[in-house]
Amino acid sequence: MNRLKVLLIDDEEELVTTLVERLGYRDVDADYALDGYSALLKMRENRYDVVLLDLKLPGIGGREVLKRLHKDYPEVPVLLITGHGMMDQVDQNLEGAYDYLVKPAQVDDLVAKMREAVERDDRGR
Repeated sequence: MNRLKVLLIDDEEELVTTLVERLGYRDVDADYALDGYSALLKMRENRYDVVLLDLKLPGIGGREVLKRLHKDYPEVPVLLITGHGMMDQVDQNLEGAYDYLVKPAQVDDLVAKMREAVERDDRGR
């Protein structure tokens, strides 16, 4: 499979910058946004294979970002990522998302889930 291009949307800068670096070692080109507004701008300017979205974001919240991504970029699978305490919100907000992972997710599990989402989406078209 070709290198994946992923957009990480999470307000925890240390987490996403570390994740960008670790994903690079696994044939994943990762970009990130620290808030919903920046994420939507990046989506307009770039093409991503998959999005990893935290529900808890400043400004435009993750729920609204998911809704807009689903409407404007239905071909791009979205994976939700959240902390253990937010599981009830994930269950309520999964509509429009491919699946979810719980923080802290193992990088190899994350890559496998991203590849699965892209491959499934490619087969469905």
